[in-house]
Amino acid sequence: MTQVPAGPKERLRRHDREIIALAVPAFGALVAEPLFVMVDSAIVGHLGTPQLAGLGVAAALLMTAVSVFVFLAYATTAAVARRVGAGDLQSAIRQGMDGIWLALVLGVAVIAVTLPAAPWLVEVFGASDTAAPHAITYLRISSLGIPAMLIVLAATGVLRGLQDTRTPLYVAVGGFAANAGLNAGLVYGAGFGIAGSAWGTVIAQCGMAAAYLVVVVRGARKHGSSLRPDAAGIRASAQAGVPLLVRTLSLRAVLMIATAVAARLGDTDIAAHQIVLSLWSLMAFALDAIAIAGQAIIGRYLGAGDAEGAKQACRRMVQWGLVSGVVLGILVVAARPLFIPLFTSDQAVRDTLLPALLVVAVSQPIAGVVFVLDGVLMGAGDGPYLAAAMLLTLAVFAPVALLVPALGGGLTTLWWAMTLMMTVRLITLWWRARSGRWIVTGAAR
Repeated sequence: MTQVPAGPKERLRRHDREIIALAVPAFGALVAEPLFVMVDSAIVGHLGTPQLAGLGVAAALLMTAVSVFVFLAYATTAAVARRVGAGDLQSAIRQGMDGIWLALVLGVAVIAVTLPAAPWLVEVFGASDTAAPHAITYLRISSLGIPAMLIVLAATGVLRGLQDTRTPLYVAVGGFAANAGLNAGLVYGAGFGIAGSAWGTVIAQCGMAAAYLVVVVRGARKHGSSLRPDAAGIRASAQAGVPLLVRTLSLRAVLMIATAVAARLGDTDIAAHQIVLSLWSLMAFALDAIAIAGQAIIGRYLGAGDAEGAKQACRRMVQWGLVSGVVLGILVVAARPLFIPLFTSDQAVRDTLLPALLVVAVSQPIAGVVFVLDGVLMGAGDGPYLAAAMLLTLAVFAPVALLVPALGGGLTTLWWAMTLMMTVRLITLWWRARSGRWIVTGAAR
């Protein structure tokens, strides 16, 4: 019997079901890292403004050290999803194992650099004399958890590519609960101060990595995939991730410049900036949940040779991103009296924080579309274009941000510069999505 093609409304409902099934659990997993930082900020913030300022600098450095390797998740998701679409599960998991081995190698290398360079890195960021000791302590201890963090990234990419975002959600919830309990116990119960916060996060990250490895190894054995490191496969994973590494380095450079500028504005501004950045990251990862669904769905459609399905899914996800951005912006404005007191009791920090936070709220609809299109192009394996677009964005943002202190601007002006950065990203990604040049079908791009 001939199957009747689905009508427009049914296709929309199908895309909505796919997006919801992947994006809702992905949200929980994606917000784990900013929630870790937010818990640290809330707990350390009540130790004092210098401790919170030190955490702001160290957390930015730590997130940079980890996030530059986010291609371990993104490239793995796209590659695995394509092979899933082509019906080759054994090859899909083998691709994921190569990414996990690469994560371990990179993690050890990052520790070797971060431990001795911590004082220099903190100084480059312009931390004050009162904040610098706290920043160095937090950075050195937290760097020990970097291999676990990178393994979490790679293993998450494997599961997303297999269209499984529920397992990462369960692991993230467990990791967040452990992190919150350990931080509170070690900082206040044991009296370790900011060092206790760092150790709590390291322990929680190691537990998450162990949980992921159990799941991935079980899947590899089920489908007959080798667990041994393969030099050629690891090199191929690294080469595929180079464009996304360039893209991510450019994005992290934007965030580092913003933090460095805020640090030079004074302890009050960097403390407020740390809170704004934590909330901005939380909302970014929330919006990125739709982008993660996009990576998995787009990769699967292209792997199966369904170019039209990929186009339709892209259009629908952009609509989701725009609406989600509007909703988040409204929530930030409405809930600000509730969450600001959780982070600091310093009235000067609160006064500096509020107007910058309103700028972030206004920019959320732009961010919603940006993150979705970023995910769509990643799912298509369009890394070289993403790298070029982000380099252009950095070239526009850097001089504007660096002029903020010279022109007498404050934290609010800095966050208007961040909004300019997101607008440039929107223009470049929208143009690429409309061109259709990202659509390349097959098990490999």
